[in-house]
Amino acid sequence: MKLTAGKMWGLRRIADRHGRFSIVAADQRPPIERLVAERRGGEAPWQDVANVKRLIVEQFAPMTSAVLVDPYYGWPASHDVVEPSRGLLLTLESSRFIEDARGRQSSEIEEWSVAKIKRTGADAVKALAWFRPDGPAEVIEHQLRFVENIGEACRRFDIPFVFELLDYPLEGDDESAAERHTDRVIASVAAFADPRFGIDLFKLESPILPSDVPAPGQPGSERVAEAFARLDEASARPWVMLSAGARPDEFLNVLHHAYAVGASGYLAGRAIWWDGFQRFPDLDAFRAELETAGTRYVERLNALTDDAALPWFRHRCYGESGPELDDATSTFRNTYRGFDA
Repeated sequence: MKLTAGKMWGLRRIADRHGRFSIVAADQRPPIERLVAERRGGEAPWQDVANVKRLIVEQFAPMTSAVLVDPYYGWPASHDVVEPSRGLLLTLESSRFIEDARGRQSSEIEEWSVAKIKRTGADAVKALAWFRPDGPAEVIEHQLRFVENIGEACRRFDIPFVFELLDYPLEGDDESAAERHTDRVIASVAAFADPRFGIDLFKLESPILPSDVPAPGQPGSERVAEAFARLDEASARPWVMLSAGARPDEFLNVLHHAYAVGASGYLAGRAIWWDGFQRFPDLDAFRAELETAGTRYVERLNALTDDAALPWFRHRCYGESGPELDDATSTFRNTYRGFDA
């Protein structure tokens, strides 16, 4: 598999110099807005949410390979505290999806696009889609088109597409549906691994609920290892783990299993900063928590990633020689298709 110039450079930018991803996410909107509104008597003022995101980025951008922020609060509030040596991902999906008894249908943020993300100078586009492979056909089709359209836009503007995929409950689910979580997660990843979606890097949830993932070598590890191996096989391209609200110790267990089968890093948010965020509206206390417990935790994540994660350019999809630039010859300037083509 070859890479176009923009996609190759973008992936290199959001990874560290060894090809591993250590990315802090500060693009969450509803979870932060809800807590701020609770502490502010029912409303979440823009400046409060922006201040929270700025503190997160300011503290952790220097420690990680890249940051993920949203265009509502995150980037306007933190653009001046991200050093140019760090990678930048911007979120595309709206947090306000359509939901009814049939399932969830995603959309892009209003007045926001892949084109605008490219024009900011960001290194990658991140988009999330909720997906149930056993859901109604019309909802499945909507989600497939949503992702395919983003992939096509990322190809046109030659920017990496980082895709987050999440399972969710449907009306009428019973206990047996919860037991099929692993199979649904893996089936969903396999569906979107089709080249037509143009995904360059998967951001994946654990195929086993984080609370049920044991430490390596503990009882139950073999079953978990098998599920992660299936996830890696289904992805067919580099992937990172998301924390999905897991507790810090749970997420470390998840990463151990993910790295054992070929994950290339993490893209995590709440596992890193949620506990400190409970200090809001005392921003000084929040900052102190990030500087102490938060920093120690990221150091642990980074040490594990450095030791065990697979560099993205060594993924089997690129073959033994690693990723090649599409048309790295004297005709590059003639054949390269920029977004004006």
